[in-house]
Amino acid sequence: MAGNTFGTLFSISTFGESHGIAIGVIIDGCPAGLPLDLDFIQAELDKRRPGQSKITTQRKESDTVQILSGIFEGKSTGTPIALLIPNEDQRSKDYNHNQTVYRPSHADYTYDAKYGIRDHRGGGRSSARETAARVAAGAIAKLLLKHHGIEIFAHVSAVGTIQAPQLQALEIPELLQIREENIVRCADPAVAKEMIEFIDSIRKDGDTVGGKVSCIIRNCPAGIGEPVFDKLHAELGKAMLSINAVHGFEYGSGFSGSEMRGSEHNDIFLSGGTRAKTVTNFSGGIQGGISNGMEITFNVAFKPVATIMHSQQTINAAGEVTEIKGKGRHDPCVVPRAVVIVEAMAALVIADLLLRNKTSKLF
Repeated sequence: MAGNTFGTLFSISTFGESHGIAIGVIIDGCPAGLPLDLDFIQAELDKRRPGQSKITTQRKESDTVQILSGIFEGKSTGTPIALLIPNEDQRSKDYNHNQTVYRPSHADYTYDAKYGIRDHRGGGRSSARETAARVAAGAIAKLLLKHHGIEIFAHVSAVGTIQAPQLQALEIPELLQIREENIVRCADPAVAKEMIEFIDSIRKDGDTVGGKVSCIIRNCPAGIGEPVFDKLHAELGKAMLSINAVHGFEYGSGFSGSEMRGSEHNDIFLSGGTRAKTVTNFSGGIQGGISNGMEITFNVAFKPVATIMHSQQTINAAGEVTEIKGKGRHDPCVVPRAVVIVEAMAALVIADLLLRNKTSKLF
């Protein structure tokens, strides 16, 4: 594998560049007989598509998905599913200024160092445009998980230093409704308004800002995850850290757990019921790398977008000092569109491990 494939049994391989003809994904290992709801897949892509509000890039892409294979009479056939998303609104001329110049904190220099050639148009393969293919694949993984009653919900929990309070104990349909009623996709309406105003001010300054996405996975059965190298939290961490602009991942108590005592941090089991429950959930639903049946919780930190509308010192391919200023259409903050990407990658991890778990015991 050359780093474009993710997953073991339920696996995906993405292809395409930001300014190419199209991007797409091939899904292998999806069980036969799964109803593939095209409207649901498209609705997921609509949450990620550019140009959806004043606080996102104004590139206009419909992200209309086409299913090329692996489906018959509305259901998966068990053969590879190929999904294609044409690019419609490329403006490659916006990137003529950086053909030989390396943009600070972008992948320009590292791609040159690795391959000796790079597509300067929007970053080529390193562009977050590639994540649309992941969202399409993640939508199919969500449809698979739905058959097992597993639900995934993520929202913007921080923009810069603006923090949303911990999620209320609402059902996921209620949380989804609250989240989708604001353009920043925060499940706290009052904080969402503050976030939107802040991102808009950052945009007007020609600058960018980072943020966090928090995610919960409900109704995941106990026993999912492998005991050593493919621990559930390790697979989730790899999935999240593979998303463009992600600089941090923590699950359960995360880094704050390092400040606690064992007597405070241990999740005490409750008696009774058909499945084990704990008083607290500092473990984030994962113990020993395996799900324990409680909610799986984690946070993902996104850095500020590297393209800013200010002049910055840099170097060119010859190693000469020069300056560069951002041009074109870019997100002032990626987290509103990243919410569905986080959900998609989480769904892909759980779907894969769920299928792998069917081989763990005879009965």
